[in-house]
Amino acid sequence: MNDSRTDAGELAEYGYQQELKRTLSPWAVFAIGFATISPVVGIYAVVQLGFVFAGPAWIWAVVVAALGQLLVATVYAELSSQFPMTGGVYQWVRRLGGPRLGWLTGWIYLASAIASLTTVAYLGASWLHMLFSDGALSPATHVLLGVVFIAVALGINLLGVNPVKHFLNAGIIAEGVASIAISVILLVFVRNNGFGILFESLGAEDASGGSVLAGFLTCLAVAGWAFLGFDATTQVAEETERPRRSVPRALLRAYLFVAFTVLLTGVAVTLSLRRPGDAVAGETADPVFAAVTEGLGDWSAKPFVLVVLIAFIACAISIQTYIGRAVFAFARDRQLPFSRTLATVGARQIPYVSLIVTAVLAALGLLLGLNGNAAATLISFGSGGFYFIFLTVAVVALTARLKGRWNPAAGQLRLGRTGLVINVLAVVWLLFEAVNIAWPRTELAPAGGSWVQVWAVVLVFSVLFAIGLVYVAVAKPHTELARNPAQEEVKVP
Repeated sequence: MNDSRTDAGELAEYGYQQELKRTLSPWAVFAIGFATISPVVGIYAVVQLGFVFAGPAWIWAVVVAALGQLLVATVYAELSSQFPMTGGVYQWVRRLGGPRLGWLTGWIYLASAIASLTTVAYLGASWLHMLFSDGALSPATHVLLGVVFIAVALGINLLGVNPVKHFLNAGIIAEGVASIAISVILLVFVRNNGFGILFESLGAEDASGGSVLAGFLTCLAVAGWAFLGFDATTQVAEETERPRRSVPRALLRAYLFVAFTVLLTGVAVTLSLRRPGDAVAGETADPVFAAVTEGLGDWSAKPFVLVVLIAFIACAISIQTYIGRAVFAFARDRQLPFSRTLATVGARQIPYVSLIVTAVLAALGLLLGLNGNAAATLISFGSGGFYFIFLTVAVVALTARLKGRWNPAAGQLRLGRTGLVINVLAVVWLLFEAVNIAWPRTELAPAGGSWVQVWAVVLVFSVLFAIGLVYVAVAKPHTELARNPAQEEVKVP
């Protein structure tokens, strides 16, 4: 029996037909994971605030976040080896923790994912503007360029799986140039500081009331953003050849490659900055751009902007890809309003309705960019929401493992007792980091922002969770699963 028939047969055991086109190779799945996590996007979301709160020692917060998230990525890899289905966390939690908890997890996940697409488009719009203009970027123009970003990502996704693969390959090349190659050049030829500076704060603790520990914890909360998105590989399991083997390997390889690249870039930028104290004081708004242009010359500005822009576009494309699949998986089980329409698969064997709807929602989120404080709130939740999801998945996996409802040894990724230890450590890490990210900090709130910005993560999560609870109680989406016996049965390898 060939692999495609085997994959389709395994999918049928879970009550699903093979509707999506299974054409993704292990490399293509890796490309989706790499582009979604994106070292370029990650480093730009972290570096400026890292310097402000921890100084050059900010890099150690990134190390801690990278190691903690590696534990989580390993748990996700184990789960993806067991459940080769589109839907990822929704499917896992539903089968191991129950349909109600599965729905709530999927609901928060979708909200966080859409917020992340809005965030990437909002950040990427700045680079699009920099490519063509050196002038100030007005809020209205910023939002409009963000909409262009989302429209481009949607258009490429609607062309089908193969065009997406080509654009993501271009994104990986851009990431390699913008991150690895330039970092090596900076380290070898443009190093202005010794390695000892990586252990100095240069007075950054002043931003946190004089406490070095408080500054480091704030930096660690921000650093968590750099290591989101590795689960994108699990959302394309039904389009992947030999997913039980390919998806977990692609997930871990993409994560490790991105973590290495982020750390390399972070060290290179820190050691090559001519005036690191300016970055700590907030006078250097973009330490990466400053390090590159100071080290390579002003001629490098536009080419660097171009390769970074390509990386941002690839990230937006890959996020759009996996969000569309996540909505499709939810709708296929009749878990959302208008599910039959959202679950529609077009002639190119892609869930085009889900792709369009999620793009529209993400574009509407950009309207918050007309108010800088509101935009910051959205960005904060994009990180916090994902960490609550990580924690839920890790706890459900650990509970199911201990109760014997899940046997990881039945999958192709077999870690034995090491898997249990990793799962426990992942739960401990996520309990700490979820609280750390959600902790109300005035220093992370926009200048002049209200208490709403300070409590943004907790407030937005609480509101979404309350809406989810009401929907589960009133609409009872879990009862839709009972109409299909194959979906009602909990299948745990």
